[in-house]
Amino acid sequence: MIEVYIDGASAGDPGPSGAGVFIKANGTVERYSIPLGTMSNHEAELYSLIKGLEICLKKGYRTVSFRTDSQLVDRAVEKEYMKNEKYAPLLDEALALAKQLDLFFLKWIPSKQNHVADELARKAIQLNQ
Repeated sequence: MIEVYIDGASAGDPGPSGAGVFIKANGTVERYSIPLGTMSNHEAELYSLIKGLEICLKKGYRTVSFRTDSQLVDRAVEKEYMKNEKYAPLLDEALALAKQLDLFFLKWIPSKQNHVADELARKAIQLNQ
C-alpha cells in the first residue's frame, strides 16, 4: 500500500500558500512542494489532498493510504460533507478523485508525525512568485 502524507500551509489567512505531499511507494520516497498562490489555510489543506490524489492517479497508484494532521480534512472526507459552503467544491473534487482509486483511506495523525509534509508545504510557500 502506498502511504501519502499531506499538509497545507499559509503565511497569513489568507496569504501565500503551499501544499506538501510526501509519498512512500514501493521502497522509494517522493517529495512535492506545490505553490498554491494566495488562499486560506483550510483551502491549502484541501488542495494538498487534491494534489496528492492527482499525483497518485497520474503515477498509477491504485491503493493508497493518506495521512493528514488537518482535522477539518479528516472529518470532511469521513462524513463526505463540508459545513462551510466555500470549501464544499474542493471537498467534492477530492472525493471524485478518491473514487477513481481502487482503495482509498484517510487517517488523521498528530502534527509531529507529519513533519516532512509540513516542511514541504512551507517550502512551497516560498516558491510562490
